[in-house]
Amino acid sequence: MTATRTETDSLGSIEIPAGRYWGPQTERARALFRIGEGRLDPAVIRATGLQKWAAAEANRRLGEIPDSLATPIKAAAEEIIAGLRDADFPLPVWQTGSGTQTNMNANEVIANRANELLGQPLGSRRPVHPNDHVNRGQSSNDSFPTVMHIAAVGALRARLLPGLAALHAALAAKAAAFAGIVKLGRTHLMDAVPVTLGGEFATWARQVENGIARVTDALPRLLLLPQGGTAAGTGLNRHPEFDVVFCAILAERTGEAFAPNPDKSEGMAAHDAFVELHGALNTVAVSLTKIANDIRLLGSGPRGGIGELIVPADGLSSSIMPGKTNPTQAEALTMVCARVMGNQTTVTIAGAQGHLELNVFKPVIIQSVLESAHLLGDAAASFAAHMVAKLEPNRARIAEQVAKSLMLVTALNPHIGYDKAVAIAKLALAEDLTLKEAAARLGHVAPEDFDRWVDPAAMLRPGGAGEGGG
Repeated sequence: MTATRTETDSLGSIEIPAGRYWGPQTERARALFRIGEGRLDPAVIRATGLQKWAAAEANRRLGEIPDSLATPIKAAAEEIIAGLRDADFPLPVWQTGSGTQTNMNANEVIANRANELLGQPLGSRRPVHPNDHVNRGQSSNDSFPTVMHIAAVGALRARLLPGLAALHAALAAKAAAFAGIVKLGRTHLMDAVPVTLGGEFATWARQVENGIARVTDALPRLLLLPQGGTAAGTGLNRHPEFDVVFCAILAERTGEAFAPNPDKSEGMAAHDAFVELHGALNTVAVSLTKIANDIRLLGSGPRGGIGELIVPADGLSSSIMPGKTNPTQAEALTMVCARVMGNQTTVTIAGAQGHLELNVFKPVIIQSVLESAHLLGDAAASFAAHMVAKLEPNRARIAEQVAKSLMLVTALNPHIGYDKAVAIAKLALAEDLTLKEAAARLGHVAPEDFDRWVDPAAMLRPGGAGEGGG
């Protein structure tokens, strides 16, 4: 049997695994919330440590707790920030919607560890008390959403934005490299007028660039913290300057421009900042889905499909078909995007659950946001390195497709009119002729005029339908 120790709080005594730092509130929650296998993202736990560290330092500076207690509290919080106490946060996502259990989990772990550093046994609750000292001037209702903001900003900076930047750079590099390759355009998945391969990559790069801008545009609202609102947004039981000092300390440590939310209740009762952010993440997922699908369409084949891009061999293959190369990176990326789109529904519904002074869907909101941010950042970086950077054009196939295109007939419109151009295209298709042969047979365009007027490269610019084109 597992060894236990007995801890006592205002609700009575309870047995806790001897080697764990959590306390009675956490142990009771462990029994009450046996729901699923998922735990809160480690980024939430690290951000919780950072929130408690900054709170202790703010309370120290404001004279709310003495140095003798603030120092071990901060030391214990540092261990959480460093990931040394992850095993002491056993609670699932599916708990009280304010995140109270995770906040109390942190208070108990920090208090026990701080007391241990001061030579006291686990469970002593003195000289450091989890509520009176670690949670001083705080409530779960303002602390957990503050943790949400800290964790989200960290995820954007550390994983999402770097991943998107890598993908943008890879796409932009290919756009420049392939700028001179004229190829068949396609609308409705059907042959259209010429474009450049570089232009297609430039379009994808622009989508990613816009996605980065959309995510970045959400940051100002995420940098406004509700810390200091305590229970219902009024600031009851905290020092009048706690919110300002807390944000200044956090900003100094992280380099982020964290500032007090001027209306604490807005950041506690509503989580519109996260709904806005995930809307941007959802848009990024939509963009990346298009990019991945376009690339695998253009790379389809190599003989039975479009085959204009050469998909890199990644060392993986079919279990039955020897030597088969599949667009595995595109598949992984689009699966990630599907997950993000599902999280969009979750965040939308959860964000709408702000009833009066408190939204009580906080854990699932931050879990969904972090999963989406982490997955998108990782998948974008992987797609950039293992797909986009290694793509090569199939120049022979591209040239063949352009030469065979019936839609080059569009260049004749200004010279002979739409109806005659249609007749040329229909005859060429019906009798498997070139456009030049069909035009000559119908007597609509002399061969020498056809060569002057139908120039795929000239069709890439306004008014570029061959010499004399309109």
